[in-house]
Amino acid sequence: MLGPTKGGIRYDYHVSLGECAALAMWMTWKCALLRLPYGGAKGGVRCTPREMSPGEVQRLTRRYTSELLRFIGPQSDIPAPDMATNEQTMAWMMDTYSMQMGYAVPEIVTGKPVSIGGSVFRSEATGAGVVMVIERACQRLGWPFAEQRFIVQGFGNVGGVAAREIAARGATVVAVSDISGGIHDVNGLDLAHVTAWVAEHGSLAEYPAMHVSNEQLLEIPCDILVLAALEDQITSENAGRIDTKMIAEGANGPTSFEADAILVDRGIIVLPDVLTNAGGVTVSYFEWVQDLGRLFWTRDEIRARLAEKLNDAFDRVWELAEQEGLMLRSAALVGGIREVAGALASRGIYP
Repeated sequence: MLGPTKGGIRYDYHVSLGECAALAMWMTWKCALLRLPYGGAKGGVRCTPREMSPGEVQRLTRRYTSELLRFIGPQSDIPAPDMATNEQTMAWMMDTYSMQMGYAVPEIVTGKPVSIGGSVFRSEATGAGVVMVIERACQRLGWPFAEQRFIVQGFGNVGGVAAREIAARGATVVAVSDISGGIHDVNGLDLAHVTAWVAEHGSLAEYPAMHVSNEQLLEIPCDILVLAALEDQITSENAGRIDTKMIAEGANGPTSFEADAILVDRGIIVLPDVLTNAGGVTVSYFEWVQDLGRLFWTRDEIRARLAEKLNDAFDRVWELAEQEGLMLRSAALVGGIREVAGALASRGIYP
C-alpha cells in the first residue's frame, strides 16, 4: 500500500509463522507512524545458529536467499538483520541476489557492511534513537535531561549504545545489565570503563561493582528505566514494584498488556516500542535511499535526519494522546493505522 515491505530475518529454533506474522504487522504500523514508504515484513529460519559453523550459516543463508528470489527485491521486499543475523548475513544475501541478477544490487538488503553500500550510523541507530525519543519526552515534560537518573536493562547493540548516549548528554546511568546479570552504582557507572570491560571479557559477569539480577535491576529506584533486552520483562507480577517515572521500550514487547494497565494507574509514563525503537528501521530506510541514488551521507547528516523523523513522530503521538485521552502506546498505534488507512482511502480499490 505504501511501498515495498521491510523487516528483519531471524535465525532461531523457536521462530514460527505466527511470530513472523505478528512482527510483520508490528513493523507495518511502525513504518507508517514514521511515515516511511514501507509495509511490514518478517522472515526466519528455524535453526540453532550458535551450534553452526560460519560455513554452515553462510550456506544456509545463500540457500534461503535463493528460495526467496521470487519474493524479494528493492521495490518489493527488503530484508534486514534481526535475531542471530548481522551485517555479514546481509552481505551474503546481497551477494547471492546480485549474482542471480548479474550486477551488484546493494539496495536489496539493509544493515550490510559499509564497504558494499551499508550506511554509517546504522549499527548505533536504534540505541541512539531511543535516547532521542526520551530527550523529546523530557522536553515536553519540562524535565532537564541531564538531571535524570537512568537504568538500562540490556547492554548489547541497543542498550549499550543508549547508555553511552545518555552519559554523553550529561545524565547519570546508575545500573546496566546483560544476560549475565546487572551492575549497580548509586553514584553512577563509568560507562567508558564498563564498555571496555565488556569488550575484553565478553560480559558484565566479573565487573568490579555491586551485582544484581536482571529481576532486581528493574526494581532499583531511578527516574527513567530503559528496557533494551527481551520481551515480557515487566508483567503483572512486578509492575507494582517498578520505582521510576518513565519507561522507554528499546526492545520489542518488554511490557505485558496487564502490566501496561498497572503502570498507567500508577502514573508511570511508557514510551512505546513502536515509536521508541524505530531508529533502526528509519536509518535502514536512509540506507536504501542512499543505495538507490548511489549517493551517501555523513554520520552527522544521518543523525540529524533521524532526530527530525523521530521528533516529528513523537510530537504527533503526544498531541494525539492529549486530544483523544489515550495512552502513548494506543496513540502510536492509532497514528500508524490512520496513515495506512489514509493511503488506502486515497488509492481506492482496483479494478
